[in-house]
This record gives sequence, C-alpha cells and structure tokens, in this order.
Amino acid sequence: MNRQNTMPPNYFGGPRGVLPLLLLLFAGSGFAALIYEIVWFQLLQFVIGSTAVSLAVLLGTYMLGMCLGSILLPRFVPNDRNPLRTCAWLEIAIGILGAIVLYAIPYVGRCYITTAGHGSSGILISGALCALCLLPPTLCMGATLPAISRYVQSTPQGVCWLGLLYGGNILGAVLGCLVSGFYLLRVYDMPTATSVAIAINGMVALIGFSLAPRISFQPEQHSLKGIQNAPGSSWIYLSIALSGFCALGAEVIWTRLLSLLLGPTVYTFSIVLAVFLIGLGMGSSIGSLVGRAIMRPKLALGVCQILLMAAIGWTAYALACSLPYWPVMPMISTSPWFNFQIDVVRCTWAILPATVLWGASFPLALAAAASQGQDPGYLVGKVYAANTFGAIIGAIGTSLILIGWLGTQGSQQVLVGASGVAALLAFVPAYNTGVTRIGSFNGRFTGFLIFCGVVIFGVLLVCQLPRIPWQLIADGRYVAMGVRTYDRQVLCVGEGVNASVAVMEDNGGVRTLCINGRVNGTSSPLNVRMLGHLPALLHHHPQSVLVVGCGTGIAAGSFVPYPEVGKIEICEIERMMPEMAAPFFSRENYDVIKDPRVQIIYDDARHYISTTKEKFDIITSHTFDPWVKGTGGLYTREYFELCKQHLNPGGIVAQWLPFYVTNSAVIKNELATFFSVFTNGVIWGTGGQGEGYDLVVTGSAEPLNINVNELQQQLDRNPAVAQSLREVGLRSAIDLLSTYMGQRSDLEPWWRQSKINRDANLRFQYLAGMTAYSQEHLAINNELLPYRRYPENLFSGSDKNKQMLKEILNGTKSQNSP
Repeated sequence: MNRQNTMPPNYFGGPRGVLPLLLLLFAGSGFAALIYEIVWFQLLQFVIGSTAVSLAVLLGTYMLGMCLGSILLPRFVPNDRNPLRTCAWLEIAIGILGAIVLYAIPYVGRCYITTAGHGSSGILISGALCALCLLPPTLCMGATLPAISRYVQSTPQGVCWLGLLYGGNILGAVLGCLVSGFYLLRVYDMPTATSVAIAINGMVALIGFSLAPRISFQPEQHSLKGIQNAPGSSWIYLSIALSGFCALGAEVIWTRLLSLLLGPTVYTFSIVLAVFLIGLGMGSSIGSLVGRAIMRPKLALGVCQILLMAAIGWTAYALACSLPYWPVMPMISTSPWFNFQIDVVRCTWAILPATVLWGASFPLALAAAASQGQDPGYLVGKVYAANTFGAIIGAIGTSLILIGWLGTQGSQQVLVGASGVAALLAFVPAYNTGVTRIGSFNGRFTGFLIFCGVVIFGVLLVCQLPRIPWQLIADGRYVAMGVRTYDRQVLCVGEGVNASVAVMEDNGGVRTLCINGRVNGTSSPLNVRMLGHLPALLHHHPQSVLVVGCGTGIAAGSFVPYPEVGKIEICEIERMMPEMAAPFFSRENYDVIKDPRVQIIYDDARHYISTTKEKFDIITSHTFDPWVKGTGGLYTREYFELCKQHLNPGGIVAQWLPFYVTNSAVIKNELATFFSVFTNGVIWGTGGQGEGYDLVVTGSAEPLNINVNELQQQLDRNPAVAQSLREVGLRSAIDLLSTYMGQRSDLEPWWRQSKINRDANLRFQYLAGMTAYSQEHLAINNELLPYRRYPENLFSGSDKNKQMLKEILNGTKSQNSP
C-alpha cells in the first residue's frame, strides 16, 4: 500500500490502484439503485395509477431528488471529509430509507386514497405523495457522485476521471435492471428484490469504510469556498441541461415505439432500459478518455451535440423505415429467450449510437466547465444537477405534451432542434474568446459559419425525419410477417398521451380497432357483448354500471338496451378511444358515447376505483391483454378486493381473460387469484359447448341462483337485448347458459398448485409476458373441458329446461338439437 501511495496521481487525487475499487463500488451502488427504482415505480403505480400523467409525475419526482442531492451535498458537507467514508454513510442511508419506503408506500397510499381526487387536484396530491416517498432516498443517491468526485483534481483532465466512475455506476445499473426485471421480480417478489438491494448497499458501505483509512486523501485548497466558476461555464450548464432534456425525451419516445415493435411486455421495457443504460455507460467511459486527451473540451461537447442530431435522425429512420421490415417472425419460436436475443439486437441497432453520445456528453461537460481551484464536488454537483433538471423537463414534457400534441415524429424533430441549440451553446465560450479559427478567419466569423452550418443541418434533418408507419401501430410485432396483408383502408390513426390507435376496414366491411400494435376489437362484436349481457341478465335489475376500458365501446354499449340502467360510467386511460375510435363502431355499440346516461372518466382504472366513493351494481372489465406492461395491477387479489368493496349488495363483477398468446399457467394464476376473492365466481366460455377463444369470469359476494325460465322471460320482455345476443349467435337463454365452463368447486383441482397474484409480486404480468408468443388456446380449452359439468347448485327452472341444459353441458346433446 505504501508503494501505491507514492505513485504519481495522473490527475486522480488518490493512488491509481484505487480507481478499479471505486469503479466496483460505484457499479454496486448503481445495481442497487436500479432495483429500487423498478420496485418503487411498481409500488407507486398501485397508488397513483399507471397513466402517462402519473408516471411522468413519478419519474420527475424521482429525478428531482437526484438533482437536489447533487446540489446540496457540496454545500453542506465540508470538502475535507473523506469521500469514501461519506459515500459509505450515504449507502447506509439509502439502504435504511429503501426498507422504509417499501413498507411506507402502502400506508401512505391508504391515506392518499381518502383525500385524492381526479384532474389537476389529483395530480398535485400524487406529486406530493411521490415527493414524500422518494425524495429522501433519491437525495442520497444523487449525492454519491459529487461526494466521490473530491478524489479528483479540479482540472479538465482531472474531472474527466469521473466519467469512468459515472460509466461504472451506469453499467452496474444495467445489471440491476436486468437482474430485477428478468429474475428477482419474475421469480420472487418486491420485498425480496428490495432485500437484495439493501444487502448490496451494506456491502458497498462496509468496503468503503474499510478502504477509507487506507487511502490517502488530501483535499485541495479552494478559495471563495469553492464556488468560483470557469469562464463561460453558464453556457455549458445550459448545453448539458438541453442534452439531458433530449436524452430522457428520446427514452420516452423510443421506448414507446420499440414497445410497438417488440410487444409492450415488462421484458421489453427492461431490454430497452438496459440497452439505453449500456450506451450511456459506454459513452461516459469514452468521453472520459477523450476529455483527458484534448485541450478544447467545449468544442468537443459541441461536436458531440451535432453528432447527436444525426444520431436522433438515424434512430428515427431505423424505427420507422428499417426495423419494422426486418424479416423477423416471432412465431417461429415459442421460447421467449430466443426472441429476447433478437429484441436486444434490434434495440442496440436503433438506439445505441445516440445513447453513447449522450453518455459522452457528461464527462465532456465536466471538462468544459472545470477550472483550477474549484471544489470538484461543487462542479460535479452543478453539472449533474443541470443535466438531471433537463432530464426532468424532457421526461415530463415529452410524456404529457409533445407526443400528444406533435406525435412521435414531431417530438423527435423537437429533439433534433434542441440538440442543435445545445451544440451552439457549447460553442458560445469559444466564439466569445476568439479561440475557434478556420485558417485565417477569426473566431467570431468561424462561429457565424458554424451557426449557419448547424441550422442548415438541423433543418434538413427535421424535414427528412420519417413518420411512424400506420402498419406498425396496427400490426405491432407482426408487421413483417405478412399475416395481415389483406386489403384494408385506414379510417383513422393517432398517437395519444397513453396509446397509439388505428382503426381499419377490410374489403368485407369489417372494422378493426388496434391499440399499441395489437387488435383490441372488431365490428363483429362476438363475445365482447357477453361482458355486458352476462352480468346484466344475472343481476336482473342493474341500475349503475362501471365499465373498465372503452375500446370499441361494444362492451359498454351492451348496457344501452337495458332501460333500468340509469348510469354507465366508462373509465378509460386514453382520450382517443371514446373521442376518435369508438364512433367508428357506433352501430355495434349503440352509439354509447352519446347516450345521456354515460359518464366518461379519464383515469387509470385501479386509481379510480381506489379513490371513488361510489358503488356499482356491475363492474365489467375489458382491459389490455394481461401481458401488456401496466395491466398487471388489474389482475391482483388486492384489485379484485377493491372491486368487491365497490359493489352494491347483489352486485356482479365481470372480467375478460384471453386464451390466446398465453399458456395454462397464466390462466390458472388468474383464475386462482380471482376465485380467492370471489368464491362464488363462474367461468363462461365465449362460444357454444365450450368452444371458446377467451373467457368471461363473473363474481359476486353472494351465491348465484340462475333460473333458466326467468332468464328467458327477461329476453322475451326486452327484444333489443334478445336481438343483441342473436347477433353474436346466442338465440335463447339456453344458448347463453350453455357457455358455462365451470365454477370454483369444479375447477379448483386444476389450479391448486398455482400461486396467487399479489401486489407484492405481480407474478401474473411476468408469467404472461413470458408466454406472449404462445398459441395454446386450444390446449387450454381442452384442459378445461374435463372439469365442465352441470352445476346442480347454480341453475334452476323447469325440469325440461334444466334437463336440456344438462345434456348440452355434459356433452350428450348438441346445442343445435331441437
């Protein structure tokens, strides 16, 4: 160790042998931080919902804590404190706060539910909740880089060492993202993942405490308390803030577009985030090497932003004109791991160049803003805070404003322009000092030429950025397979705040609604009407209805023919559904959007049910497919308990569950979870004699008794309802009840080994995401059929009708027999 301490520092305040250890420690810190981030995001989504608004508030609050931490540490922690010991204490604080947050969020959520509302007031309350939960630990996370930076010398070459530490931290975050997304949360649960992160914080702290006394640390003497700035540094702060704006804005846009291409599963989001972080880590390391080797880091930062303009253009081209037409057929293999490998390649091809350049921008900005005599902690804190503040604006502004206003094409055009402005800002100090020269021309004239060149380049790029093809919005990951090559015309296409929507019509006049690259409904209503008619007829006299998800409006429209229904509330996450898409299906949905009984609530369904004081006779749900990220919270035991609490006496819940792109383990998990709350639940197929493509599951607090005769009388008294059922092939009460597939007492042996889907594990979305390439609906149907038998305790009525239904359900009589 003594020999180490005598080695020349080469701009690094500690001995050279320390750097690999610091890289390892910072990688561990980043590993734990990403586990926390993913766990906290999932926890808070249960409380404030998973709309773009709530997630933007959530992300903004998270990054605000990082920003404040980077600013506050150098102001409150003296620069003569040992950096390793400071970081070790910060890691202990993060671990303690991480454990507190895990258990505090559910408690705070219960308090939030009693005061929260909708609209702007709800957003403000959710923002306050996020701040209350996330600011303490994220403040500590944001303080670690400024703390460790005091090991470096406050020169452009010295501070560039921090690029390596920053890169190590990011690469550790990559590992944390993948381990948590693909293993810890898939196999275990959020408490287990949090425990792993806490253990890593503890290990990092112990190693830091043990190394601190062995490594010599001589703080530099700083005048003016280390608050002096390098000439022109204000322009550098603005430039790196714009770079952060573009980086997080691009992450929002590209994650959305790649989720169309790859399928919006939890694994896709993990892959995109991991590739994004890999690029940032690589770029930070490269920028660190470049910054130490060059004498004009301001010019290098400006050039980096110009290259980013081209890189954003490349990604826009790859996502719109290249990747959708790669000959990739995900149905060739049902193994998700093979498809994940292809997904990583496609993500890397599209977004890696830009992310490397954004990663390089940070150490170059440090070098550009550095001057001899500064406190390195103060310098790093300001640059990091500026970058993070820009990232906050980019994440929130892109999510809530740009995409809904300009679409993804216009949003990427804004990013190109912002990168051009960032480049010009980085060049300003060189213009002012006359440093930049081309031949015999002085710096200011050179600056004018550069300004004109950047503007012209930016305008040309903006004009050439392609629009996302409507086929990608319609067909998603199957766009290159040619499975939907039939003739069709686009009736409307749009990109909303929460979803991308397309409505098409084929030569036969059948209209199809596609949301985020998957079919959500067609003008052939088929089984969707069962989501309305089944609970309405079983209830006998419903007066208030809540429909989760609008889509084509057919499920909600099924309640229109019931005159006794006085209120139909539709909870929809995306405004384009009722405003743009549903009117194209007005004949099939009975023009439900214009019905005076209808009230549309724009909110996350779970958030609305948690915060509303109303109760309903029927709650029916036609949500996104279970494998879509964000829907897992609508299939947990806690969610079904919420629904049960919001039912009036005799109320019924109806839940849609698809058989396609899944396997029996997913169906077992959902049914076991549903029946753990609704012990009187009943499963219904979507076709006669058990031949279905999906299920409708109904549940009630009280046992059902279905009188076949009375049900037929209801149909006879209401010709509109009878006609609606005939349009989907159900001509009588016998036909409707013949879709019966089973109840808990019959089917419980089938799912006995399945675990319950809870908020703490969200097992369902991870199971469903792994089986999103499966086509096992026939096999699942065949597994269910042996458990299908006539329920003596459920049906009543005339002996003739009961006997007929019994023969159909037991398979001894055809449904079409007289």
